[in-house]
Amino acid sequence: MSSLIKKFRIKSFKEEQPIIELKNITIAYGNRQIVEKLNLSIQKNEISGLLGPNGAGKSSIYHSVLGLLQPTFGEIFIDGTNATNIPTHKRCSEFGISWVPQYGGSWSDLTVFENIMAIAELHIKEKQERILKVNNLIRKFELENVIKLKSKYLSGGQVRKLTLAMAMVKNTKILILDEPFAALDPQSVRMIQQIIVSLQMFEKISVTISDHSSRDLLSCVDSAMVLSEGNIVAKGTPQELIKNTKAIEAYFGEGYKF
Repeated sequence: MSSLIKKFRIKSFKEEQPIIELKNITIAYGNRQIVEKLNLSIQKNEISGLLGPNGAGKSSIYHSVLGLLQPTFGEIFIDGTNATNIPTHKRCSEFGISWVPQYGGSWSDLTVFENIMAIAELHIKEKQERILKVNNLIRKFELENVIKLKSKYLSGGQVRKLTLAMAMVKNTKILILDEPFAALDPQSVRMIQQIIVSLQMFEKISVTISDHSSRDLLSCVDSAMVLSEGNIVAKGTPQELIKNTKAIEAYFGEGYKF
């Protein structure tokens, strides 16, 4: 399956160009420490996966990158700039960050067209340019048949396509996907995987994904990391990762096959 979704993988970088770097990041909620002195790097134009058990801190890491959660220690670099103290709205606008959350992401009582247009009105000043952008996204994400349908009546796969279309309204350079395959049927999973790979190949977007379905994630990433007890314990291509002793002990378990 993986070879059909991801026809190529970036196995190494001749010249490393990190798009996201977390240096010695510590995140805590009260007395509970989520991650401790975490170092993490994601390369430009890479599809990167983040795996780990529940409560390992995956969402907290994404929230810190977005600026929704301030780390208690450490620094966050985005495209070479220290963004630790830059507020969320500036991070998203200046560095082209878009986030698709696991839940929500669209307005349930608005139609597909209205949802995308609402985001376009925030980012595109000229009316005709807005309309053109929205219509192009509807075609690109194959939402023509549900254009007048309210978000709350969409299937799971249609909602994912809608939220991805909304994320692509602006000039997105970094796309953060939190549990994009959750509660989707196999056909919808495959569709979303193909969209993610297409965004990397044709739009040159750097993508980072967290998901509980390790097989779905590993089928469309170039590399992945395993987070355990607040630290990255293993990193590599999917083939390397499933053979890594630390990754097996911390996450996959014995006998895991991909």
